[in-house]
Amino acid sequence: MKMTFLGTGAGVPSKERNVSSLVLHTENRQNSLWLFDCGEGTQQQFLNSSPKAGKVDRIFITHLHGDHLYGLPGFLASRSFQGAERPLTIYGPAGIEAYVRTSLEISGTHLLYDCRFEEIRKSGRLFESDGYTVVTDQLDHGIPSFGYRIEAPSKPGPLLKERVQAEGIEPGPWLGELKQGKRVTLPDGRKVCGHDYIGSPIKGKTAVILGDTRKCKAAEVLSREADVVVHEATFSGEEEKRAYDFYHSTTIHAAQTARDARAKKLILTHISPRYTNPEPLLKEAVSVFAYTVIAKDFMTMIV
Repeated sequence: MKMTFLGTGAGVPSKERNVSSLVLHTENRQNSLWLFDCGEGTQQQFLNSSPKAGKVDRIFITHLHGDHLYGLPGFLASRSFQGAERPLTIYGPAGIEAYVRTSLEISGTHLLYDCRFEEIRKSGRLFESDGYTVVTDQLDHGIPSFGYRIEAPSKPGPLLKERVQAEGIEPGPWLGELKQGKRVTLPDGRKVCGHDYIGSPIKGKTAVILGDTRKCKAAEVLSREADVVVHEATFSGEEEKRAYDFYHSTTIHAAQTARDARAKKLILTHISPRYTNPEPLLKEAVSVFAYTVIAKDFMTMIV
């Protein structure tokens, strides 16, 4: 998996940052793109980046505040105008379907593809598809806000080349069959089983993408031992009371969550336009959790 950040700002767009939107590149059979939040201008951000809107087949809305939502009707319409036919599923809090359908109906917009909705009514497993599992839980925000944990499937173990060589198995097309776990008859007549020459499965990566939230236990549980956690950092560590009053997190809160969850990497996003220099914010977070970076628009990162 990899992530492309299309918008990393909070509240309103700035010259440096558009509002919230993130693309997750899956490695499923369709090479699908999953879009997390769709703030105003997201369709324009697609035009200036490599992900293609037509390959998006799932959209996850964390909550219904405008800086995470206002770009959705326009994105859906543009995707249709561009000839996309891939069906689309939108996940989000109660009200997401009414918002989208009303926007499209009033504007006279007709989509050329199937668009279905799954409103989140409870925490837990959202779905499992192509080996990917998505789990959600409600966070602590002024309106219902959710975080998503995406677990990729494990990959087959590698071919144990040292064992193959030790048993005198010569190179040839049968090595590919052994790697698939098949039974193979070798040129010398020996019959061998591929499972005896394959290492342990490689555990799939886990990415956690959190909506706006105060520091809370749900965020920590979702983030437990994740390979990467994307966490809002609307305020600096010096504004803890302000963050609490507005149902947001500071850089320190995000770092504490990643540390306590034993995550491997933290990416800070949802940066207030008041902070034109992100370096002090990064310094605060790194003092608590060393493996921290601050996202910027169009940044791509391998999970």
